[in-house]
Amino acid sequence: MQLPNLTAQLEAGTDLSETQVAAALDALVNDALAVAQKADFLAALARKGESIAEITAFARQLRERAVAVPLDPRTRTREILDVVGTGGDRLNTFNISSTAALLCAAAGVTVAKHGNRAATSASGSADVLESLGINLHLAPAAAAARLHERGFAFLFAPNYHPTFQHIGPARKLCAERGQRTIFNFLGPLLNPVRPTAMLLGVPRPDMCEPIAHVLQSLGVRRAMVVCGAVPPAEPGAAGQPAVPASVRHLDELSTLGESTVAEFYQERGFAVSTFSPADFPVQPARLSDLVGGDKLANAETARCILRGDERGPKRDAVLLNAAAALFVAGRCRTMAEGWELGETLIADGRAIAKLTELIQP
Repeated sequence: MQLPNLTAQLEAGTDLSETQVAAALDALVNDALAVAQKADFLAALARKGESIAEITAFARQLRERAVAVPLDPRTRTREILDVVGTGGDRLNTFNISSTAALLCAAAGVTVAKHGNRAATSASGSADVLESLGINLHLAPAAAAARLHERGFAFLFAPNYHPTFQHIGPARKLCAERGQRTIFNFLGPLLNPVRPTAMLLGVPRPDMCEPIAHVLQSLGVRRAMVVCGAVPPAEPGAAGQPAVPASVRHLDELSTLGESTVAEFYQERGFAVSTFSPADFPVQPARLSDLVGGDKLANAETARCILRGDERGPKRDAVLLNAAAALFVAGRCRTMAEGWELGETLIADGRAIAKLTELIQP
């Protein structure tokens, strides 16, 4: 099956079958194929609009090609959580998801954090966790042991997805053309541990429902897919431009306004709703209060939150997202309980103690 034929099919507005997705991936990882042909295919898929079935098929195929993490049976029986954003919101906030994930680990939740270095911000999850002292390059067996013994492991995406190196040049060419691709939001779906619970942030509210359906199709048991609103007219931080009218959403639960949420749980069905932080003790804040810096600055912000030195809007953002993640993981009966637990973990020293444990060899 030739890639140009599949590109023509997409340009005609016809979705790909699962068999065709497998054939397309075989072509995309074939270094003998011209980069421009691959980029044309990815662009045609994006212009058509990726269906839920296509996203699911790409995710399944890529997960099958990933390096496996050999979890022991006892760890596999636990609820395994990932707290992750797709990136792409272009708002340069500090690493909210990574800090919330560490707080969840301090609560005794098993957290398999999957991520990469920054693509659209100054500091990605890999950058900030590495700056905190967490090992990015554990072998799969060592990562499995960390999950079993310490309840947290970071899975650095390039170490687990060797096929991506073959696709990288085509993605780069698409980016140079100003064209997004399906890979802009596939990353969080490809955790090689295959977590059972996920809090996943996306940069557009219309993505919440389809991505939640994809997670459900991939076998995730409990999930919340979120997109948070940002006041559109707010000025940027000092020395930065105002937030553009076209950029109004965080790939996190927002403390600045309402969030769109798509969620599902084994014990109850699928729901899409709007979430307001008004019921939580969040302080008045602006987007500029959540803006981060480079990886060293963001690592220090995470430390300050976890040891209780930071008590402002950044802490609120972490507590709100950790509350949602703790609820999704089944650690708390409500998000309100999750917020209170997060506060307690910080106040009694368990949060910073967990970080200290995780950075030890």
